[in-house]
Amino acid sequence: MAIRFYSVTGDYGAFSNFAAYAFKLGGQTWPTSEHYFQANKFPGTPQFEEIRKARTPGLAAKLGRSRRFRLRPDWESVKVDVMRRAIDAKFRQHDKLRALLLSTGDEELIEETDTDSFWGCGSDGKGRNMLGRLLMELRERLRE
Repeated sequence: MAIRFYSVTGDYGAFSNFAAYAFKLGGQTWPTSEHYFQANKFPGTPQFEEIRKARTPGLAAKLGRSRRFRLRPDWESVKVDVMRRAIDAKFRQHDKLRALLLSTGDEELIEETDTDSFWGCGSDGKGRNMLGRLLMELRERLRE
């Protein structure tokens, strides 16, 4: 049976990028994995730090999705690795999260959102579910 998550509430709310689990990565502290992901669209710019310091993950997402600023030219080719680094740091730096992820056994993890067919399952349930896939990949690495 698949484990579905999206909101920060519920048994698996910690899997959400909006869940408030700070971590250190790249010499800086990140309030959430959403902050890290969105900021890394703009490395070496003032927007990077503005997003890192955003009050909430929702604001970080809004700033990162704004097209007032130009995305790094290689974003499409690096975004999955950026997310992989973020969740790896988040789950390795919090024993409780690591235990929760490992407790899912071999269940499929699905980010259940009808608005995102890349990171989640999408409105038709046939999305790529990349966040779920990365979490399952991390779960395997943590078992080793």
